[in-house]
Amino acid sequence: MVVYYMTFAMIACAFVLIGYNFVNLRNHAEGADEMVRMAANIRSGAKTFLRREDRVIIWVVAIMATGFTLTQETFAGMSLLIGSLLVRCAVEVGMRGGTYGNVRTTNAARVTGALSRTLRIATLGGSLSGFSVPAFGLLGFTVIFLLSWHNGPNTIGYSLLFNTPCNAMATRLTAYSLGCSIVAMFNRVAGGTYTKSADIAGDLSGKGKHNLEEDDPRNVCSIADLIGDCVNDLAGNISDLCESFVATPMACIVIAIQNYGSDTRTLLLACSFPFILITGGIFSTLLSIMFVILKNRRRYKWIPLEEASKAVLDGTATRGIEKALKENITRRGKEGTELRMEYSLEIEDPGAELNMATTISAFITLGIGLLGARLLFGGKLIVETFAVGWISPWLAATLGVLSSVVVGLLTERYTSTKYRYVKGIAKMAPQGGAFVVSEGIAVGNHSAFWPSVIIAVSIIVAYLLCGFYGIAIAAVGMLSFVGTTVSIDAFGPIADNAGGIAEGCHLPEEVRAITDELDALGNTTAAVGKGNAIGAAAFSTITMFMAFIGNIPVFNLNEPDSIVRMVAGGIIGMAVIKEFVSILTKNTLKAAHKLAAVAEDQFERPGVMEGTVPPNYNEAIGIASDNALRYMLVPSLLSVVSPLIVGFTVGPMAVLGLLLGSTYQAIGEAFFNGNAGGAYDNAKKYIEMGLLKGFGKHTEAHLAAIMGDTIGDTMKDVVAVCCDICIKIMVTVSTAMAVMFYMYHIF
Repeated sequence: MVVYYMTFAMIACAFVLIGYNFVNLRNHAEGADEMVRMAANIRSGAKTFLRREDRVIIWVVAIMATGFTLTQETFAGMSLLIGSLLVRCAVEVGMRGGTYGNVRTTNAARVTGALSRTLRIATLGGSLSGFSVPAFGLLGFTVIFLLSWHNGPNTIGYSLLFNTPCNAMATRLTAYSLGCSIVAMFNRVAGGTYTKSADIAGDLSGKGKHNLEEDDPRNVCSIADLIGDCVNDLAGNISDLCESFVATPMACIVIAIQNYGSDTRTLLLACSFPFILITGGIFSTLLSIMFVILKNRRRYKWIPLEEASKAVLDGTATRGIEKALKENITRRGKEGTELRMEYSLEIEDPGAELNMATTISAFITLGIGLLGARLLFGGKLIVETFAVGWISPWLAATLGVLSSVVVGLLTERYTSTKYRYVKGIAKMAPQGGAFVVSEGIAVGNHSAFWPSVIIAVSIIVAYLLCGFYGIAIAAVGMLSFVGTTVSIDAFGPIADNAGGIAEGCHLPEEVRAITDELDALGNTTAAVGKGNAIGAAAFSTITMFMAFIGNIPVFNLNEPDSIVRMVAGGIIGMAVIKEFVSILTKNTLKAAHKLAAVAEDQFERPGVMEGTVPPNYNEAIGIASDNALRYMLVPSLLSVVSPLIVGFTVGPMAVLGLLLGSTYQAIGEAFFNGNAGGAYDNAKKYIEMGLLKGFGKHTEAHLAAIMGDTIGDTMKDVVAVCCDICIKIMVTVSTAMAVMFYMYHIF
C-alpha cells in the first residue's frame, strides 16, 4: 500500500503547486487599461462558452451514466459521472491559467523586454493545465481502484436490466475513463469548430479582402479567435490528454485482471507498477516545470552607483539601470556605494528551455520506474510472459517513453520553421496557393510514415517483453509524464493570446517581436502535443483491443464466419472515420462562412475601418458560440453509436474489425492532418517573419501561404485532434459492452 500512499502524496503536492502558481500568476500586473479590458473580454467569452457547453454535456453524461447503471455494473454509472466531473475541474483550473496568463505574458514582454521573463509567465500559466491533468485524473482513478480492490478485485457485478456478469473493478474503471472521454470529445469538437471558424473567417475577410493583420482589433473575428484558442487548445487538450492519461492505466489493470486474476498477489504487483510510473511522472513534471519557471525568474545584481549614474548622463542607461535608480536600493560595498539592479537571464532558444523540461521528466520517470520494477519484481519471475525477468516491464515502459519523445521530435521536425519541410512549403508560396497546398499534402503524408512505424515496432517489442501487459505498460510509460506535455502544450495558446493582445492594443514592435517568437514556438509545441496525443491514443487503443478480446466469452479466428465479420467491420470502421472527418470539416466551414458574413457587415459600419468606432465583438462571440454548440452533437455521438449499432447487429467479431479499421484510418488521418496543418501555419509565419528573401507580409507569396494556413486550420485543430478521441471512445464503449454484444446480436 506504500505505492498508493505515495500516489496520494504526489497528487497533494500537485494541488499545492497549482494554488501556489495561480497566486504567483495573479500577483503579476496585467498592464495598461486597454490590455486589461481585452483580456477580460477573452476571459468572459471563454467562461460563457464553457458554461453553455456544460448545459449540453450534462444531459449526455447523465443519459450515458444511467445506461451504464442499468446495463453494466451498478456503480459504473457513478464512476462515469465522477470521471466527467473531475476532468471538467481540470479544464476549469487550466482555463484560469490561460486566461489570466495571456495578458500577463504580454505585459512581461512590455515591461521587462526579456524573452526569458516572458517565457516564464507563459510557462507559469501553462503549469496550471499541466499539473491539473494528473492531479484530477489520477485522484478519482486511484480512489475507485482502491475501493474496488477492497471489495475484491475479482468480484463479479451484474447489470440491473440484463443480469449480465462483469468484473466490477474493470467495469468501474472503464466507465471512469469513458466519462473523461465524453467531455474531451465535446470540448475538442465544439472548441475546434469555435476557434477555427473564427480563424478562417478572419483570414477570409480580414486578410483576404482587407489586408488587415491577423489580430487587428477592427476585425470582430479576432477576439473570437483568441477566445477559441482557449476553449480548444486549452480546454480541449486538457480533457483529451486527461482522458488518455487515465485510459492507459485503466487498460493496464483490465488486462492484468484478465491475465493474472487467479493469483491476487501477482495481480497486485501487476496493478502497482503503472501507479509507480505515473507517480514518478507527476514528481518529474512538478520538478521539471518548476525548474524552468524558477530558472527564468527575476534576478538581481549589485553595480557601482557611480557607473549607473554615468550611464544615465551618457544616455546609455538600460531599462534595468533606470528602474534601479528610481527604486534607489543601495549598499556600501568594497568599492563604494553599490546599486541593486534587476536583470533577466539571456536565452537564445526558448524551445531549448521547454525541451529541457521534457528531457528531465523522461529521465526521472524512467529512473523511478527502474527502481519500482526492481522492488516489485526483483529476484523472481512472477509470470512466464516476462521475457527477461524483472526488468521486462521497465523496458516496455521505456519503449513508451522513447516513443513519446521520438514522435514529438519528428512532429517538431515536420512543423518547425527551423527545418526543411516548412521552409519547402514557404518556398512554394511565390508560385501560388496550389503549390503551397500540394507541398503541404506531401509533407503531411510523409509525416505519418515514421511515427506509425515507431508505434508499430514499439508495440511488437513490448509484446515480446511482457505480452499484452507489456503493450499496456508501454502506453502508461508514454503518458506517465503527461503533465509536462500538457504544460508545454498550454504554453502555445497563452503565447498566441499574448501576441493577439499586443497587436490589438497597438503595443510597440519590440513587444510584438518577443510574443511572435513565442507564438511560433507555441505552434510547434502545440503540434508536438498533438503528436503525443495521437501516439498515446494509438497505444491505449491497441491496449484496449486486448481488453476487448479478453471480454469476449468465445474468441475464434479460425472460423470463416468470424473472419468475414471482422473484415466487414474493418471496412465500416474506415468509413466511420471518413464520415467523421467529413462532418467536422463541413461544419467548421459552414460556421466560418456565417462568421465571415458578420465580419463583412461590421466592416461596412461607419467608423469601424477608420478605427474610430469599435466593432460589436459580442455579436461575433455569440454567433461563434451558437455555431460550435449546434454542430458538436452529431460527430460526438457518432463515436458512441457506431460500435453499439455494429455490435448489436452483427456481433463482437464485427466490432473487433470496426475497431481495427477505425484505428488504422484515424491514426493516419491524425498524423497527416495535424502535421500538414502545423506546417502550413508555420510556413505562413516564416514569411511573416521576413525569412523568405524578397517576400514579406501582404505580398502574393504571403497570400498564398495564408491560403495554405486557412486549409490547415481545420486539419490541425479540428480533424487531427478529434480523430484520436473518436477511436478511444469507440474502443472504450466496445470493451464495456463486449459481453452484451456476444449475448445479444441480430445476425
